[in-house]
Amino acid sequence: MRKILFGVIITLVVLFTFKYCGDKQNENIVLQENSALIQEQIKNVGKLIVTEGHFSEVFNYKNSKAIFGDYFTSEKKALVVVNADVTVAYDLSKIEFNVNASTKTLTIVKIPKEEIKISPDFEYYDIQADFLNPFEAKDYNAIKVIVKKSLEKKLEASDLKKNAENRLISELSKFYILTNSLGWTLEYNSMPITNSEELLKIKL
Repeated sequence: MRKILFGVIITLVVLFTFKYCGDKQNENIVLQENSALIQEQIKNVGKLIVTEGHFSEVFNYKNSKAIFGDYFTSEKKALVVVNADVTVAYDLSKIEFNVNASTKTLTIVKIPKEEIKISPDFEYYDIQADFLNPFEAKDYNAIKVIVKKSLEKKLEASDLKKNAENRLISELSKFYILTNSLGWTLEYNSMPITNSEELLKIKL
């Protein structure tokens, strides 16, 4: 009887061991599959987000040059009409992240800085100059520098950058939806993201 009981115990131990190992193996397979799925989804989200805007501005350019001291001044001027296309882009393929299958954590390490492109088109009207103070390449370069600074200020005062950030956050929310659906945790700057609203607090 004792031998039979001992045999039953040994059999149960063996069965439980196989079941435990089988469960562990299944768990590892699930983690690996989830990890691969998350990395694949990150690649799908890794696209270029572009927010476009258009600015128009009119400049009066003047340049005075003293001739023979203060006895004579030669002035040149022009009316400059500028139409500029502006884009604010985020290249999400440059996002740096870590996928930790053992802790079921997706950590966003670095979000790429926005890429700003300003493409102005210049039209010159009513150019007035004389032989002593002609329009030269340096004048056109000076106008371009002034226009660029002015357009940068207009961009900062507009909603274009904010709209681009909102689009970025919308894309990042897909990471939260994915990790949350799989029972994973999304982190950024060592801070767990527990709901989509917390993504709005991210400082880019």
